[in-house]
Amino acid sequence: MSEPATRRRIRAQPSAGDPNAMAFILDAPVQAGRSGWLEPTDRAPLARALFALGGLTRAEVRDATIWIKKASDADWAALKPAIAAAIRDVLEETELPLGEENTPDTPDTDPDAALLREVEALLDGRVNPAVAAHGGHIAVERVEDGAVHLRMSGGCQGCAASAATLRQGVERMLRAALPDITEIVDVTDHAAGTNPYYARPGDGAPSALDRPVPEGVIGLEEGHVTVDPDYLAPRLGLTPETLREGLHNGDVVATTETGQAADAGKTRVIMRSGQRAWAAEIDAAGAAREIPPPREITSAAGKAQDLPQRVRAHLEALAPEQTPITYGALARALGLWMPGSVGKVTAALETTMREDAAAGRPFIAARVVSRGRSSLPGKGFFELARALARGPREGESEPEFFAREQRRSRDATRE
Repeated sequence: MSEPATRRRIRAQPSAGDPNAMAFILDAPVQAGRSGWLEPTDRAPLARALFALGGLTRAEVRDATIWIKKASDADWAALKPAIAAAIRDVLEETELPLGEENTPDTPDTDPDAALLREVEALLDGRVNPAVAAHGGHIAVERVEDGAVHLRMSGGCQGCAASAATLRQGVERMLRAALPDITEIVDVTDHAAGTNPYYARPGDGAPSALDRPVPEGVIGLEEGHVTVDPDYLAPRLGLTPETLREGLHNGDVVATTETGQAADAGKTRVIMRSGQRAWAAEIDAAGAAREIPPPREITSAAGKAQDLPQRVRAHLEALAPEQTPITYGALARALGLWMPGSVGKVTAALETTMREDAAAGRPFIAARVVSRGRSSLPGKGFFELARALARGPREGESEPEFFAREQRRSRDATRE
């Protein structure tokens, strides 16, 4: 069986934000009407061929693009030609590299795994085609005890309307379709990179540079901004094709900022690629002009490094009657209000668990629980405790272990 030569041309494009990720771009969809994640256990020909190479951790097919994530110790110099050759071989051997549409897979015995696949299907089929029009993408990162953890990228990351998009649109649709969902958690770091421009006091007014943007280039509707890729691409040093791909995979980041106080009624959009940035301001009447993009603010990274110490200090200062505290309440007590804050606090608590295990101390993280009637920590607490050889004893249940660890933590504070 022969395939058109154009389909077998493959261009490798590294990710600007992740050295372990790379896109392999074809000239036609891998398999018409099919996209999604590939797993090492999948029976699809392309999945078998790719994961047989070794060194790959994840693969995702998006139309004509195959995103590959490698292990940190694997070498792209060796992997790139092998991956391209494997893709070509599969495309030459079959017209169904992703398998039959209706081929039943082995049923999931893990309800979280089954729910994850259902959420992925809904995001791919109903959500992402809509948010892609605004340069965004929403992916499910994991499911734990029915709690769905979503991550935004591209135009959704840092967007002023992203919280409303998630809560009013995506969450409502997912809960209506999948009643088994217990919670939806936004793990996106919306504060990474540039802080909201209009929210920074004393930043000064925008430059007096006035370069009108042609009518029809920028669209604004309910906080979502769209920019004509043919107009924007050359200003970022890209082609329209690479701009669209970058917005899809997160290599190009769009931030929408809403004016406050004296800037009320204005909206600013900033687009950043790996090498360039472009910004425009839209006034209340809808007229847009190009302005110099603001400098990037990187101080957030330094703040993230001391978060485990801040978490520990706050938990140590709590009176016994003030514990346990929920993840959300702890985040708010530390002044973390942005979407993704619970994820940051969870990561900081895991750092304290590693520190406590190394020092032979009780887990101070045992003072924090998930919201709900169970009053237990998240699944990750018990998994990490076991990994640190500090989990439940033989014959001891997780709730019993947690109650014991809580008592030890409180007793240690009194000493």
